[in-house]
Amino acid sequence: MKRHLISAADLTRDDAVLILDTAEEMARFADRPIKKLPTLRGRTIVNLFFEDSTRTRISFEAAAKRLSADVINFSAKGSSVSKGESLKDTALTLEAMGADAVVIRHGESGAPHRLATSGWIGGSVVNAGDGTHEHPTQALLDAFTMRRRLIGEEGAGLDGRRITIVGDILHSRVARSNVHLLSTLGAHVTLVAPPTLLPIGVEGWPCEVSYDLDAVLAKTDAVMMLRLQRERMNAAFFPTEREYARRYGLDGERMARMPEHAIVMHPGPMNRGMEITAQVADSPRCTAVEQVANGVSIRMAVMYLLLGGAEPARPAPAPESGAARRPHVGESRTKENH
Repeated sequence: MKRHLISAADLTRDDAVLILDTAEEMARFADRPIKKLPTLRGRTIVNLFFEDSTRTRISFEAAAKRLSADVINFSAKGSSVSKGESLKDTALTLEAMGADAVVIRHGESGAPHRLATSGWIGGSVVNAGDGTHEHPTQALLDAFTMRRRLIGEEGAGLDGRRITIVGDILHSRVARSNVHLLSTLGAHVTLVAPPTLLPIGVEGWPCEVSYDLDAVLAKTDAVMMLRLQRERMNAAFFPTEREYARRYGLDGERMARMPEHAIVMHPGPMNRGMEITAQVADSPRCTAVEQVANGVSIRMAVMYLLLGGAEPARPAPAPESGAARRPHVGESRTKENH
């Protein structure tokens, strides 16, 4: 693992599989009566959110606390940012407070990269979503969910699996990160959307593009429905909501055309009746709630690998006499933390 996690495109296949395998170990701890591990005791993690969020912020907070880290939640609303304070001055303040890692969500694409490369802070930076650019931990939890449901084997990628991503590709950082990560893991990705909701240059992405949802459903292993991000739209991208739902929405009839093993995914929040019907959203084949739970395990794995250790979580072997070894899950990284 590198020092930061800014983009899914930065991850090699080995990096991605390492995170997924470590998340499997973290998920096992979630089933125990006491879910906390002392691994990051004494470390401080700041959730720096310039955009509203529920799932992502709570997920990162839960992950950090389960690793025994101290968590500071920073919201732009009600802070000096609303008075005009710059990202640089905010970062310098966090550095002065001794932040070991900063989880940042920002409305401007590139803000996490700027924070990581500016020299303003010395800790790790994790991108929790920047503008319409990327959301790497969402892609990792999506891949984790797919691997569990479709393969069920640790150490594996998603080789040969066909993944269809449907909807507002133009404004979706989730779609961008998923295309990069899923292709790295060996999956075959197809984007389905009206031409107006596809970004310029999409032909250079490692995926195929289709305008016909019905044409690809019969051969897909997982279909990911995306929310229409009206808050980012400044023009009319489709005739009517009814027309969009008819052509690109997933209902029970369309779900029935999918292979029996195929799953339905959604990064949330869902617009029921728009991109997905209540019948599909509440179906056992829909993994939306499962994805939320898996998000905590993935974010625990990312924080552990960035701040705690660089090997998969596993039972600690007996150390050789006088030999140094890496910390394992359940251990603190420094003697001072014991």
